Amino acid sequence: MSITLTESAANRVLSFIEGRGTGLGIRLAVRTSGCSGMAYVLEFADEQAEDDVIFEDRGVTVLVDKKSLVYLDGTELDYAKEGLNEGFKFNNPNVKDSCGCGESFTV
Repeated sequence: MSITLTESAANRVLSFIEGRGTGLGIRLAVRTSGCSGMAYVLEFADEQAEDDVIFEDRGVTVLVDKKSLVYLDGTELDYAKEGLNEGFKFNNPNVKDSCGCGESFTV
């Protein structure tokens, strides 16, 4: 099982954590939402929960709860700027379909 980050994503996360001044890393999860069923959650992690699985990539600590890991295994987190838009992108090999707006997915 693995979660990885592109160099661009790792640099952006490390910049956010440095600007924030504290934090263990980031937490990735999924929640029920949207028209396709599931949505990604990306937030700062200040402490480890009992059911977290920890990944380290490019200097970033990534925490994922065991329930979410089933849906996120193999995911690569990327960060891209496209024109005026910029943000994190989840390259998830488990996704079978996603909604038109890109907010939710099914596996």
